[in-house]
Amino acid sequence: MSETTPQVEQVRSADGTPIAFERSGAGPAIVLVGGAFSDRTATRALAEALAPDFTVLGYDRRGRGFSGDNAPYEIGREIDDLAALIAAAGGSAAVYGISSGAVLSALATAQGLPVTRLALFEPPFQVGPHVGVWRDLTARLIELIAADDRDGAVQLFLGDSVGLPAEEITRMRSQPMWGGLTAIAHTLVYDSIVTAGGRLPTGRLAAITVPTLAVHSTGSPQWLRDASGAAAEAVPGGRSISLDGGYHDVPPATLAPALREFLLG
Repeated sequence: MSETTPQVEQVRSADGTPIAFERSGAGPAIVLVGGAFSDRTATRALAEALAPDFTVLGYDRRGRGFSGDNAPYEIGREIDDLAALIAAAGGSAAVYGISSGAVLSALATAQGLPVTRLALFEPPFQVGPHVGVWRDLTARLIELIAADDRDGAVQLFLGDSVGLPAEEITRMRSQPMWGGLTAIAHTLVYDSIVTAGGRLPTGRLAAITVPTLAVHSTGSPQWLRDASGAAAEAVPGGRSISLDGGYHDVPPATLAPALREFLLG
């Protein structure tokens, strides 16, 4: 963690839900939208890498960290949250979304939010030979959360969505990090609704009119790399790039220069 952790600010979404965020740097605005199991701290290292050139806003999506929540969950409410963040950034901003956050960012941009440029990291679409590889977990996750089986929800998501082997999940359950995962297990329902079982929303993506870049890691499985390419192809003028990294991750030192080139180009 940086020795100068940004101060937490707050904005109200359209339904009154408080959304917590951190602001750092100076320059054109960019909002970072995290994926499953993520709060604003997950994007803090990338924010630090971008801060010399951008005003960076990283936030807690609803139901996470210091942000509030409001039932029932609707994708439209999360889009409103992002709209409130963009307003706080000055009225327009670039957006970088990660995994399910990439899907949310794309849907929000297609809806017409004042997004100047859009960058997507490995939206978990299932395309080509990968269609149907992962099942839609929404109904089962709702059942587990309703039964207050947060361990079960996390285990299901890690195994059937992330694809971790059972022995790795068992190892994780013995680690202190497990408590942080179960604390926001209810938001896995939200991520599952956003990703819609991995269906590629071709029509929605075709409505995006801003410059769009899809990024994938060389260390990610083929289905995620193919998903990024398909997302870029579905957006008029979209393009995709591959960066050296690990499983569903590219280090900020590698990612930030590529984003900088795209956003300032």
